[in-house]
Amino acid sequence: MTTTRLAQSRWSRPPGSEDRRPHTARLGVRDTSPCRGARPPSLRPDLRGGTVHEPSIPHLLAEDPEIGGLVEAEARRQFEKIRLIASENYVSPAVLEATGSVLTNKYSEGYAGRRYYEGQQNIDPVELAAIERAKAVFGVDHANVQPYSGSPANLAVYLAFLNPGDTVLGLSLPMGGHLTHGWSVSATGRWFNPVRYGVRADTGRVDMDEVRDLALRERPRLIWCGGTAIPRTIDFPAFAEIAREVGAVLVADIAHIAGLIAGGAHPSPVGHADVITTTTHKTLRGPRGAMVMSTEEHAKAVDKAVFPGLQGGPHNHTTAAIAVALREAARPDFAAYARQVVANARALADALLARGYDLISGGTDNHLILIDLTNKGVAGKPAAQALDRAGIELNYNAVPFDPRKPFDPSGLRVGTAAVTTRGLTEKHMEPLAGWIDEVVQAAAKGDETGLERIAAEIRELMAAHPMPGWAPTP
Repeated sequence: MTTTRLAQSRWSRPPGSEDRRPHTARLGVRDTSPCRGARPPSLRPDLRGGTVHEPSIPHLLAEDPEIGGLVEAEARRQFEKIRLIASENYVSPAVLEATGSVLTNKYSEGYAGRRYYEGQQNIDPVELAAIERAKAVFGVDHANVQPYSGSPANLAVYLAFLNPGDTVLGLSLPMGGHLTHGWSVSATGRWFNPVRYGVRADTGRVDMDEVRDLALRERPRLIWCGGTAIPRTIDFPAFAEIAREVGAVLVADIAHIAGLIAGGAHPSPVGHADVITTTTHKTLRGPRGAMVMSTEEHAKAVDKAVFPGLQGGPHNHTTAAIAVALREAARPDFAAYARQVVANARALADALLARGYDLISGGTDNHLILIDLTNKGVAGKPAAQALDRAGIELNYNAVPFDPRKPFDPSGLRVGTAAVTTRGLTEKHMEPLAGWIDEVVQAAAKGDETGLERIAAEIRELMAAHPMPGWAPTP
């Protein structure tokens, strides 16, 4: 098993800690003493100028080598591959530390100042900091940072505003929507009356005429905008006008684009939507959590729906990590990051178009590209599997009007948030498109002879781009 380091990036404290470990530790010999007597990880300068913890998870490796080994194997996999899954990213070492902190030991049912358990002297300030930072970053009146993830956050919105059987209007899942926007296999599609809009066949963009026609005919009490595979800018003002016309609550699900909005690289729904939901782990580069934000008018309904309506005590370690991520998102360098994410996506889209790929809507305005592989003679699933073996991680995905089944669709979904965090820029998108094209052509022929060569080239590329939170021992 390879010893690893927890690499400190520019997101964390500067280097300079002295190495006082015995010579065996400096040579990479792991401390395998039991958890009770194990030494804490020492700090030392990294050859690249950062600061590292070595090894990264000594107590876990000593207590449970099986799980510890899998964690380190996953870290190496994330380090070596080009990760293009649109819903993934890398968090900073500071976010990692908050997520793994002692705050996980504390139960805190209720809200700050109104808890059902004592000992909240440190927890309340953490949650209040996360709330205030969310309000500042997104410019909202109110923020609830307790939802465990995106689906519970969306379900809380239903509990806040609807009764069972009420009509809800959302984007169809095969057209780029989300399960929780009323799809039939979701509880939201079983408990409520879902009506679904789609995209235009000629442009691949959301059909706002259909949205308005359905809203006028069905009179939904709630309208969703946003989704999981929308490569173009969401027209929040148009949705707001329709919602006002029919008296519906407008909810913007910005899970995929929250970081872009925070960084000024995508228009904001604030001032248009009544409620905004988001996960915190995609373009926002936070932990696996979620938030529900709203106007002051809806604050009490939202809070009551999250607790006690849906959840018990919040995950305090996650709340702290959300607060840290929001502090990072408020800095100027995050705005530069958000702009680079979009620039990389557009450069990659252009390079794929030049190679004859059919992109839904003809390109992208954000971090996401949706590819229809029909004209390449291969379905999305075998192409995605071949790309993974070649060191490029993405997901197969349905495309609008897809004739194939959901588990074997025609498309691929690509995102540039994670590779941008690793430091890739527009100049890397041309060779990346070349690798994708070579693998897709090979998958169409059933030929895997070149995949390991490409994987080796990708490992060499990614070795030159540090991964926040981890680095291999030389």
